[in-house]
Amino acid sequence: MVAPVMAPWPLFSLHLLLLFLLLPPLTRAHRFSVHNTSFNHLVLEPGQGTLYVGAVNHLFQLSPELKMEAVAVTGPVIDSPDCVPFHDLAECPQAQLTDNANQLLLVSSRAQELVACGQVRQGVCEKRSLGDVAQVLYQAEDPGDGQFVAANTPGVTTVGLVVPLPGRDLLLVARGLAGKLSAGVPPLTVRQLAGPQPFSSEGLGRLVVGDFSDYNNSYVGAFSDTHFAYFVFRRRGARAQAEYRSYVARVCLGDVNLYSYVEVPLACHGQGLIQAAFLAPDTLLGAFAAGTSQAQAALCAFPLADLDKSMEQARRLCYTTGGQGPSGMEEATVEYGVTSRCITLPPDSPESYPCGDEHTPSPIAGRRPLEAQPLLQLGQPISAVAALQADGHTIAFLGDTQGQLHKVFLNSSQSQIYHSQQVGPPGSAISPDLLVDNSGNHLYVLTAQQVDRILVAACPQFPNCTTCLQARDPLCGWCILQGRCTRRGECGRAAQPNQWLWSYEDNYCLHIQSLLPAQRPRQEQGQVTLSVPRLPTLAMDEYFHCAFGDYDSLAQVEGPHVVCVTPPGDQVPPNPPGSDHVTLPLALMFEDVVVAATTFSFYDCTAVQALEVAAPCRTCVGSLWRCHWCPQSSHCVYGEHCPEGEKTVYSAQEVDIQVRGPGTCPQVEGLASPQLVPVGWESHLALHIQNLHYFRGLPALYYCWLELPGKLQKLPAFLEETSKDSGLIHCQAQQFHPSMSQRELPVPIYVTRGESQRLDNAHDLHVTLYDCAVGHPDCSHCQAANGSLSCLWCGDGQPSCRYGPLCPPDTVEQLCPTPTIDVIEPLTGPPEGGLAITILGSNLGQAFNDVQNAVTVAGQPCNPDASLYRISARIVCVISPAPNGTAGPVQVAIKSRPPGISTQHFIYQDPVLLSLSPQWGPQSGGTQLTIHGQYLQTGGNIRAFVGDQPCLIQEPVCPEAIICHTMPQAEPGEAVVLVVFGHVERKLLTTPFRYTTNPQLVAAEPSVSFRGGGRLIRVRGIGLDVVWQPLLSVWLEDEDQVKALGGQGQDVNPRRNCGAPAADPQGCIQLESGLLQVSPLPPLAENRVIPRECLVRGQGRSPRPLTDLHFYPLQCSTLCSVNSSSLLLCRSPAVPDGAIPKRVFFALDNMQVDFASASGGQGFLYQPNPRLVPLSHEGLTHPYRLKPGHVLDVEGEGLNLGISKEEVRVHIGDGECLVKTLTLTHLYCEPPHHAPQPANGSGTLPQFVVQMGNVRLALGPVQYEAEPTMATFPVEAQVGLGLGATVLIAAVLLLTLMYRHKSKQALRDYQKVLVQLENLETGVGDQCRKEFTDLMTEMTDLTSDLEASGIPFLDYRTYAERAFFPGHGGCPLQPELEGPGEEDRCATMHQGLTQLSNLLNSKLFLLTLIHTLEEQPNFSQRDRCHVASLLSLALHSKLEYLTDILRTLLGDLAAHYVHRNPKLMLRRTETMVEKLLTNWLSICLYDFLKEVAGEPLYMLFRAIKYQVDKGPVDAVTGKAKRTLNDSHLLREDVEFRPLTLMALVRPESCGVAGNSEVQRMPARVLDIDTITQVKEKMLDQVYKGTPFSQRPSVHSLDLEWRSGLAGHLTLSDEDLTSVTQNHWKRLNTLQHYKVPDGATVVLIPQLHNGDTVSQRLGQTGCPSGENIPMLEDGDEGGVRLWHLVKATEESEGAKVRHSSLRERERERAGAKAIPEIYLTRLLSMKRTLQKFVDDTFQAILSVNRPVPIAVKYLFDFLDELAEKHGIEDPETLHIWKTNSLLLRFWVNALKNPQLIFDVRVSDNEDAILAVIAQTFIDSCMVSEHKVGRDSPVNKLLYAREIPRYKQMVEKYYADIHQSSPASYQEMNSALAELSGNYTSAPHCLEALRELYNHIHRYYDQIISALEEDPVAQKMQLACRLQQIAALVENKVTDL
Repeated sequence: MVAPVMAPWPLFSLHLLLLFLLLPPLTRAHRFSVHNTSFNHLVLEPGQGTLYVGAVNHLFQLSPELKMEAVAVTGPVIDSPDCVPFHDLAECPQAQLTDNANQLLLVSSRAQELVACGQVRQGVCEKRSLGDVAQVLYQAEDPGDGQFVAANTPGVTTVGLVVPLPGRDLLLVARGLAGKLSAGVPPLTVRQLAGPQPFSSEGLGRLVVGDFSDYNNSYVGAFSDTHFAYFVFRRRGARAQAEYRSYVARVCLGDVNLYSYVEVPLACHGQGLIQAAFLAPDTLLGAFAAGTSQAQAALCAFPLADLDKSMEQARRLCYTTGGQGPSGMEEATVEYGVTSRCITLPPDSPESYPCGDEHTPSPIAGRRPLEAQPLLQLGQPISAVAALQADGHTIAFLGDTQGQLHKVFLNSSQSQIYHSQQVGPPGSAISPDLLVDNSGNHLYVLTAQQVDRILVAACPQFPNCTTCLQARDPLCGWCILQGRCTRRGECGRAAQPNQWLWSYEDNYCLHIQSLLPAQRPRQEQGQVTLSVPRLPTLAMDEYFHCAFGDYDSLAQVEGPHVVCVTPPGDQVPPNPPGSDHVTLPLALMFEDVVVAATTFSFYDCTAVQALEVAAPCRTCVGSLWRCHWCPQSSHCVYGEHCPEGEKTVYSAQEVDIQVRGPGTCPQVEGLASPQLVPVGWESHLALHIQNLHYFRGLPALYYCWLELPGKLQKLPAFLEETSKDSGLIHCQAQQFHPSMSQRELPVPIYVTRGESQRLDNAHDLHVTLYDCAVGHPDCSHCQAANGSLSCLWCGDGQPSCRYGPLCPPDTVEQLCPTPTIDVIEPLTGPPEGGLAITILGSNLGQAFNDVQNAVTVAGQPCNPDASLYRISARIVCVISPAPNGTAGPVQVAIKSRPPGISTQHFIYQDPVLLSLSPQWGPQSGGTQLTIHGQYLQTGGNIRAFVGDQPCLIQEPVCPEAIICHTMPQAEPGEAVVLVVFGHVERKLLTTPFRYTTNPQLVAAEPSVSFRGGGRLIRVRGIGLDVVWQPLLSVWLEDEDQVKALGGQGQDVNPRRNCGAPAADPQGCIQLESGLLQVSPLPPLAENRVIPRECLVRGQGRSPRPLTDLHFYPLQCSTLCSVNSSSLLLCRSPAVPDGAIPKRVFFALDNMQVDFASASGGQGFLYQPNPRLVPLSHEGLTHPYRLKPGHVLDVEGEGLNLGISKEEVRVHIGDGECLVKTLTLTHLYCEPPHHAPQPANGSGTLPQFVVQMGNVRLALGPVQYEAEPTMATFPVEAQVGLGLGATVLIAAVLLLTLMYRHKSKQALRDYQKVLVQLENLETGVGDQCRKEFTDLMTEMTDLTSDLEASGIPFLDYRTYAERAFFPGHGGCPLQPELEGPGEEDRCATMHQGLTQLSNLLNSKLFLLTLIHTLEEQPNFSQRDRCHVASLLSLALHSKLEYLTDILRTLLGDLAAHYVHRNPKLMLRRTETMVEKLLTNWLSICLYDFLKEVAGEPLYMLFRAIKYQVDKGPVDAVTGKAKRTLNDSHLLREDVEFRPLTLMALVRPESCGVAGNSEVQRMPARVLDIDTITQVKEKMLDQVYKGTPFSQRPSVHSLDLEWRSGLAGHLTLSDEDLTSVTQNHWKRLNTLQHYKVPDGATVVLIPQLHNGDTVSQRLGQTGCPSGENIPMLEDGDEGGVRLWHLVKATEESEGAKVRHSSLRERERERAGAKAIPEIYLTRLLSMKRTLQKFVDDTFQAILSVNRPVPIAVKYLFDFLDELAEKHGIEDPETLHIWKTNSLLLRFWVNALKNPQLIFDVRVSDNEDAILAVIAQTFIDSCMVSEHKVGRDSPVNKLLYAREIPRYKQMVEKYYADIHQSSPASYQEMNSALAELSGNYTSAPHCLEALRELYNHIHRYYDQIISALEEDPVAQKMQLACRLQQIAALVENKVTDL
C-alpha cells in the first residue's frame, strides 16, 4: 500500500482562529474556522457533546464551545478514482496528488469510535478514537471490493447510520453512483463495524440493483427512530424513465438482510424535488425546490404515522395481492430491476413477517405518493433542515444556500418565520449537518468555511419586556417577577396566570394604567393609587413595593389597584432650575425587579409664580397644578384656599368652582391714554384695571413703573374707580429724555399696589417714546413723516425736525430748501440709453410724485423708478438715448423751487470690444478671460457672457479691459463673447471663444515629498495647455497648528487695481462655508516651511486673525507651469508642521483631479522634513575644515524619504557640491576643488547649504585648508646662503663624510615613510567615503536591473546535484549510452534497480547497509560521502522516510560520542550520517535561500565583484589592489586610469530579438587591464542580466578596436608587439596599445586558435567556469610572463644590475618602501563592504521572519538527544547546533555562491569570501575571540565586529528554542511538498546504479550481515538482494 503523501499543512497557531461574533445585541456566538480549509461534515457525540468536523484533508475534534482539541491530517494522497487501492505507483500510472474530502462521518458511541470515510482509495473508511481523533484505531491495509464504502467523487452524497444491535453495531450506508468503479457498489448496504474485516458487507444485506445507472439514487439524508431507519432520496420514477421523483425508504433496524426495504414517493403539492429533510418526533420535514426556476423553496411536513401507514399499505399489497390495489391498478411493485415480484401470500403475512423474510418480495416500491400541503414558502433554496420540540412547541431551523438561518414556528397546519440571521458567508450554503446539542439550547451550523454555535432561543438578548414581546419568539416570554426574557422552563411560576407573558401571542407588557392623583405638591405627603391590570398574584409572605426615585414605600394590593405612600417633602429632590416641578420615576417592584413603571410629578406652587414676573397670578392659577393665588399677600399656594380672612383666586384645575382661572386675577387690561409719547414733552399716562373687588376696603398707594434703557422710572399714580369691579390708574405727568439711537423706543410699563405688590399685565404692555429729530435729517424727511407724530421742520438757529408744540410758530418752515445732489453713479452710459443711474443727496422730494418728471441727465430726461425711490435721499432713474459724447450735469427740479444741479457730469460714451485672450479654454470652465476694448467702464451694471453662460467679472472693470472667469459648458465648441452695459449689448464677433475638451491627467510622479514641499512633480496628460491656472493643492486638518500660524488678518482676495499685477495664487489659505480663497506664499525660513499668516474669509464678513476662529480646513497650493500640452511641472505645496494632509489634488481651473486618480492609484505621501547634522561637531558657527579633493559626508535622518539624489542641490558659497549618493542617513557630495566665494556677501567664509525642494538647511561655514607650497626665497639670499654653506661643508667635510654616508639613505627612507603615512592618513577616510558612495550607486543600479532580470538562482535540480556532489562539475551523474542490441539487457537491469529502490524502503536493510559499509576498512571518507549523496538522491521522493533514517543515525552517532567527547560530534563530515545531514539541510533550506537569504548573499557577491574590478588585478599572480585577504593583496602602488569604452553590441547579445540595429554600450575598464580582463569586464556588463552559463566564453571571442571607417585592430594578450626584457615578457594591456578613453571596441568570434596566453590561462578544464591565475615557470625559450609585478622580483636582487637605469631606480625605491603600509587597503575594503556583510549575517541569523521548519525540527531533535543522554552543558548543545547548521551549511553557502547562483567566482572573489566565511566561523565559536599583535591580518580585520556577531548567534539559538515546537505532522507536510522537487527519473536510476556498484564491492559482507540478523531473515532481505544482483549482473555491464 502506498503511504499517503500529505500536502503542506500550515502551523495551526497561525491559522486556527476562534472568532467570537456578537449576535444582536447580547447573544455571543462561537465560531471555528481554518484558513484555506473546506468543511464537509459535522457530527455530535451524544455523551460529552464533543463535535467532530470532517474536512478536506483534515479531521477536527472540537469541544462544545468549538475550541479545537485535536486534529488529524488525512490528505492529500496520491490516488486516482479510476484505480483500486494500490501498493506500487506503477500499478496506477495516472495517480496524482488528490485532495481527500470527507464523505461520511459517524459516531459509534458503544465502541467509542469515530467512523470517517474519505473520497480517496475508493471511499474506504477508517476508525479513530473519540477521545483523540488523531489516533487511528483501524485502517485497512489492503481493502477489498467489499470495503469500498463512500462515493469517490465529492459531488456525490453518501449518508449512513450506526445501528446499535444487541452485542454489536452495524453500519447502514447509502450512496449515489460515482465513477466507473462504483457500478458494483450497491446504493444501500449493511456493513460490519467490528470483526476481522470492518466495513465489509460480506454476508450482509445489499440493495441489489439490476442497473444502477437506470436509477442513480441521489440521497438527501438518513434517519432512525426506535424501530426503523429511513432514507430520503431522489431518483428516476421507474426504469428507463427520465423524470425524477422524491422518495423515502424504510428498513427495520434489526433487518441485516434488507428484507424489509419499502419505499414510497413523497409529494409536496405543486413543488419540485426534495432538497433537505429531517426526522422530527412523529413528523418527517422536507424542504422542496419551488418556483419555475426551482430557485425558491417550500416546507412540507409528513406525519410519521401517515408515512408508516403508506408503507405498510404498499407492503401488504405486494405481499398479499400481487401489488394490485382495490381499483385493480398497480399500487406496489418490486423495483431496481431485480427478478423478485409481488406475490400473493396469506392475508396475515404482513403481521407474521413485519420485517420480511427470505420468501417475501423485496425491494418494495409503492406507486401512490404520500402528499402534503406546503407549510411555508421561501425565496431561497433550502439546503438544511432541523427541528426541536420544546415547551410544547415545534421549532424548525432552515438553512438556505446563501448562508442564512431561518427559525420557523410550526403551529398545526401553518408555519411562520419569526427570525432570520446571516450565519455563513454570503453565498455559502449551510450544510445538511444542522445539529441541536444535547441540552437543546444550542444549534451547530456548518458551512464550507466555518462552524457556528448559535443559541436556539436568544431570550437573554432582549433587555426589556417590550423587545421580548416584539421578537415574537415562540420559545421566549417575559417572566414578570424575574424581570427578564426567558424560556418557559426558566420561569418558576410560568404555570400560574399572569406570571409569564408569551412572546408569540401576548402583545402588552404589564403597565400602570392610571394614577390617582396624577401628581402631588412636594410639601404634602399622601397616598397614590396605581391601576395595574393583570397583576400577578403573590404568596402570603411576599409583597410589592413602590419606588419613587430612591424612596421606597410598601404597597397595598387591592385587586388590580395598588396603593403607595409618596415621600415626605424633605426627601423629594429639588426642582430643576427654571422649573416648577420635579418628575420622578415611579416603579412597582417585586424585591429588586421592576414589575411596571411610570413617572410621577411633585409640583411647587411657590416656584410657579416666579416663572412669569409680569403676570404672577395668571401664571399661578393657569398652571397644570392645583395652585391658588392669594392677591393680598401675593402668594401662590396649594390646598383649598388662602389663609383665613383673605380672598382666593382659584386654580383653573378646580372644576367644582365656577369663578376660577387667569381671567379672575386683578390685572391691568391696557392703556387708556395714547401709546405714542413724544420725547421732551410732559405727557399724562392712564391705564385700565379690572377685578378690584379683591382689594375692596383695603386702601393702598399705586405706582406706575417704566423700564427705560438703563433705569427703572417710578411715577406716583392714583386709582379712579369707574365701576364696581374696574377703574383707571392715572400716572403722574412726566417729561421723558432717554438717549435714543432709533426713531421709536418701546418702553414696558406696569402697576404696583404699594412698592412691591405687582398687578398682572393681561398682555404685553408698553408705551412708545419717539423723537422727531431721529431719522429725519432734512426738511423733506421731516415733512414726509407720519402725521400722528406731529413733527414739524423748525428753521431757527439749528434747523431740525421737532415735535410740533416744541417748535415756535414763527420758525415753522412750510417749504423745503432746494435739492442737493451729492453723488451720481455711474458717471457714464451708452448712447442707446436705458441705463439706470443712482442720484444720492438730500431734499430730493417728499414723495415719488415730486420727482416723477423732475430729473434730467446731460440735458436729457431721466425716468425715475418708483420702487427704488427713497424719500429725500435717493432717486434711481433710467436715462434716455443721446448722441455719443454728450455730457452734462444732473438736474432735479422739485415743484416751483429752483432745480438742484450736480457738480459731477454724466458722459454718453460708446463701449467697443476689440480682442480676447486667451481664445480657448476647457469646457469645465474656470478660465480667466481678458476682454480688451475701449470705454469699457460704461455704466455700472456690466455683465459678461460666453455663449449662453455668464462669465463672472472680477472687479474692478478697467477702461480698456474686463477680466472674467468662464463657467462650465455642456459641449466643446465656439461661443460668442457678449458684454451687457445696462441693457445695451456689445458682441465680439471677430474673435469667438473656443471651448475645448477637458484636460486629462494620465500620470503624475513622484508621489512623495517632504512637508517643506517644493519637489518637482511631473504631470502628464492630454490638452493641458488649455488650463489657465493649474494648481497642485492639499487640504489639511489640524486646529492647533492653524491657530498657531497667527498673524494679522488681511483680505485674502483684495480688490485689484487696474494695471497692477495679479496676486500669486500660492500658499496656504483657510476654507470656510465652501469658499476657496488664495493668499500669496511668504518666503521660506530655514527648514521650517510654514506660512507666516493664514487668513479666513467668510461670506459677508471681514477677514479676521486666526486666534479667534472656529476651525476650518486649511488649503495649501502651488501654481504649476504648463510645459506643453502633455506636461505640467508642479512643485509640491508646503505643509505646516502638525497639519494632517487629507486630500492632495490638482485644481485645473474648475476641475479637481485627485492625485491618486492622476497617478494610477498611487496616493501622495508627505514625509517629515529631513534633519541634517551640522558639518562641524562644534556647532553651526564654527567652520568645517575641508581638505581639497575630499568627499563630504553629511549625516542626517530621513534624507531620501521625500526626494531623489538628482533633485538635491548642495552649495558651498557660490559653488556647487555635486551629490554622489543619498541614503536614509547619509549624503555624500564632491565639493569644488578650489574654495568658492561666499554667496551674496554672507561673511568671509562660504556657507554649506543643502536645498531639498523648499527645505533649505544651512550647516555652517566651510574653510578650505591650503595645500602646502614651497615658500619663495630671494635669489640674493640663496646665493649668500649657498656660499656660506659651501665654506661650512668644506670645513666639516672630512669629519662628517662617513656619518652622512650612513645616515643619508636612512633619513631619505624615513622621510618617505612619513610622507606615505601622512598621505595614507589623509586619504584613507576620503577613499572609504568615495568607495562607499560609488558602491551604493552601483548597487542601486543593480537592484533596478534585478527587478527586470531577477537573481540568477540555479534551478533546483542543478542546485541539488552541486550540493550532493561538490567538485564533480556540472554533471555528476551521466547515464551511459545504450549500445545497439542492448535494450533487453537494459530492461533487465532497470527491473533490478527498481527492486533495489523498493528494497531501500526497508529501514532494516538500509541501516544494515550503512553500518556494514562504514565498518569496511577500505571504505574511504570520499566513498562515504558519495554513497550518502546517492542515497539522498534515490530517496528524494520519500523525504519523510529519509528524515526518519537520519533521526535514527543521528541518535546512534550521539550515543557513540557521548561516551567519548560529545563536543566533537558533527565536527567534520567523516560518516555517512553527517553527509546525509548536509544534504538534508540543502534540500530543506532551498526555499529559504530563494525567498530570504539569497538576495543579501547575492548582493554581497556583486559588491565584492564590483570593488575588485574597480582596481588593478595582476593577471599572472592573481594579486589585487582591492581585497580582504592579505595573501592576495597587491603590495605595490600601481598607477592606473579608468576608461570607458564604447562597445558595439547587437541586440541579440542582450536578449533583444527582432532588431538588427547595433547599439553602443559603455563598458568600464582600466587602462592597465590585460585584453582578457577587458573582455571579461565587457561580458559582465553586456550580459549583466544573463546567467553565466548562458554567456559566451571569453576565450571564444576576440577584442577588436575600431577607429574611423577602416581602422580595425584585433587586440590580444600576446602578439608581436609584446615587450620582452631579460626573459620577462609583459602581457599586453590597453595602455600598451594606447587605447584612449571613449574608444570604440567590439567583441568578435575567434577565427583561429592561436597560442595565446588567454588560452593558456583560461583552459583549466573546469566546467564551473572559474578562471584561476596560473604561475607558469616559463614559456618557450624560458621566457616568463608578468603583468603588473614580477612574481619573484623581491627575491632576485642580483638581476637588478642587468636592468636599465630607470628600472634600477624604480626597483631600489620599491625595495626600501614598507609593503605593509598597503595593508590599510584591506581596512578600506572592509569598511566599504561592511553593510553587505551585516545584511547577509542578519538574513541568516534573524528570526524576524518565520524560521524554516527544518531548522526548528533539527534543533528540537538535538535538544531531545541532549536531554536523553543527560547532557546539561549549554556549551555542548551550542556546538552541536553550530556544527549541524551554521558551519555545515551556511559557511559552505558563504564560501561557494556558485552552489546557489549561476555565476563565476574568480580567485580574488573566492579569497575575499573565505575571509568573510572565517569571520562567520569565529562568530559561531563558544571560546572567546582573542587577537594580538601576532594574529593574522585576516583575523584582525573583523576583531571588533565578532563579539556583536556572537551575540546574534546566541540570540538566534535562544529565539528558536523559545518558539513553538515543530510538530511531526507539520514537518511531514513540509517534507511531502519538497519530495516532488527532484523528478529526474534517469538520474535517480543512475544513482541506484552507482549505489549498486558500491554494494557489489562489499557484496559478501552485506549478505553476511543480513543473514546474521534474525529479523532480516524473516523478511528475506538477503534473498531479495541476491535476486537484485542476479538481475543487475545478468551478463550486463552497463546501462
